[in-house]
Amino acid sequence: MTIASVALLLFAVVTAATGQVMLKHGMQAAAARVAHDGGSLAFRAATSPWVLLGLVVFGVSAVAWLAALSRVPLSVAYPFNALGYLVILTASIVVLHERASVLTWVGSLMVVSGLVIVVLTQP
Repeated sequence: MTIASVALLLFAVVTAATGQVMLKHGMQAAAARVAHDGGSLAFRAATSPWVLLGLVVFGVSAVAWLAALSRVPLSVAYPFNALGYLVILTASIVVLHERASVLTWVGSLMVVSGLVIVVLTQP
């Protein structure tokens, strides 16, 4: 696997995680607006800049993922999604001010350890 392929996989994972965090932030804001002002959650979400931008970023990640799949076997590429767990977990704490237990961290690190094993043991 080349450095360019790894970079493409990492880009796809990070942009997917970023898009998810943006979608979560946008939906929290939309739900808060509905709770305060009333109206439709679907309409508030559809007009939320964070939700719309999150969808765009998630779309960019999908294109990057397709490009990565054209270069790397799926059995190697798919475990890279495990990195998304750490990115999203970290962003949910830092950006969204959510809480995570020690067991959540341990489980996420175990999943990422599996990624390392898969990548390092490829023939």
